[in-house]
Amino acid sequence: MLNRFARALFTRIFTPVARLFLKWGISPDVVTIVGTVGVCVGALAFYPFHRFFTGTVVIAVFVFSDTIDGVMARLSGRSSRWGAYLDSTLDRVGDSAIFGGLVLYYASAGHSAVMASLALACRILGSVVSYAKARAEGLGMTANVGIAERADRLVAVLLATGLVGLGLPEVVLGVVLGLLAVASLITVFQRMLTVRRQAFEAA
Repeated sequence: MLNRFARALFTRIFTPVARLFLKWGISPDVVTIVGTVGVCVGALAFYPFHRFFTGTVVIAVFVFSDTIDGVMARLSGRSSRWGAYLDSTLDRVGDSAIFGGLVLYYASAGHSAVMASLALACRILGSVVSYAKARAEGLGMTANVGIAERADRLVAVLLATGLVGLGLPEVVLGVVLGLLAVASLITVFQRMLTVRRQAFEAA
């Protein structure tokens, strides 16, 4: 839902920032890399120590680089397959750091094996969701379907984690992680069925 309804809004918001970065001579690739490093630092330097709110704030500051670099590429006419590849690849790194930070906290010192398992399930299934789409496109098909795309998953986990950091019961984060895992699994099957239909139609 966020990909469809919020992308245009954030593009308008961050266009002035993108123009400023281009004026300073900063390339979209640099923004992509710095944004990913910032997300990883926010997740891995704070989440494992239960500093959920601080980590979420740091991640939120850098996560919008995913929008800014795209706007910069379009404004400068430098959109390329390399840029798209770099962006998609580093997105997976950032996602892994976010859920990995939660796994590290809940798996350490016996905090909660259930929470650690849910966070790990979200990470694994999120990777499969992304792979299902990328593999379909590599085979000349599309898989742009599903109830839990990347933006939806990120907003849900960051919002829940940040609120738990402010004192909300951890059961809220557990429920969100559980729902995300189920939604991701459903999305995988949705994409598989979509590709299956296209493959049989082509045959």
